[in-house]
Amino acid sequence: MANKVENFLTTEEEQEIVEAIRVAELNTSGEIRVHIEKTCKGNPTGRALEVFHNLKMDNTKLRNAVLIYLAIQDKSFVIYGDKGINDVVTSNFWDSTKSSMQSHFKLGRFKVGLIEGILKSGKQLKTYFPYLDYDTNELTNEISKG
Repeated sequence: MANKVENFLTTEEEQEIVEAIRVAELNTSGEIRVHIEKTCKGNPTGRALEVFHNLKMDNTKLRNAVLIYLAIQDKSFVIYGDKGINDVVTSNFWDSTKSSMQSHFKLGRFKVGLIEGILKSGKQLKTYFPYLDYDTNELTNEISKG
């Protein structure tokens, strides 16, 4: 695993991930973001919550944003869903998504794992938060880096 955030994914891989976010958000009012940083200062879930807030992901109208947070040097990642989505998905949804992503990560297939997590999240968002004609993309699809 590359220890530098800049070297973690190639430009092409980043573009494919951004495209996966765009596709996942086509049929939903939900929002998905990916944040990558070198190390996690403190508890990964607490840090994911901090990043979620810093990216203003808690400001979506229906509280239906999902953050996929990775700390590459620490080999830790968190999928953090806002209250709106957490209230409706099955209790094991995030765990099953996380373990499916983890199986790719263990093989060094980070792009594939991220895209799988994004598309699975998008499918759930589509089920509970279908796209409506007046929906706008409330958050950028670009990968943020710490």
